[in-house]
Amino acid sequence: MPLVRISLRRGKPAQHIAAIRNSIYRAMTEVFNVPANDRFILVHQHEAEEFDYDPGYLDIARTDDLVIIQIACNNSRTVEQKKAFYRRTAELLAQEPGLRPEDVFINLLETAKENWSFGNGIAQYA
Repeated sequence: MPLVRISLRRGKPAQHIAAIRNSIYRAMTEVFNVPANDRFILVHQHEAEEFDYDPGYLDIARTDDLVIIQIACNNSRTVEQKKAFYRRTAELLAQEPGLRPEDVFINLLETAKENWSFGNGIAQYA
């Protein structure tokens, strides 16, 4: 049920991007109770002039390796689950592809279950 959008600056090799996708999916299955095969991930690469961020907002030292992760998901998780997910995602992305935790920005967009159709014109969760 999550729809993941990953934004980063253009220029990373395919293995780097695959490691980001795989780490996020792993964190979702481990901490967010996402079932196997529920994998819908889009990657958006931007030129430098299209990727604007504050390098020091909230006293977090970000670099041009910043990865912005936005996930549309059901509004069914506790604050504790969300915190665990943020932590686990940063841990996994530090392991592979080697991102600094400061360069991992995550935003959840929560929605009701009836707002999803996975195909065939059917609201499978409604």
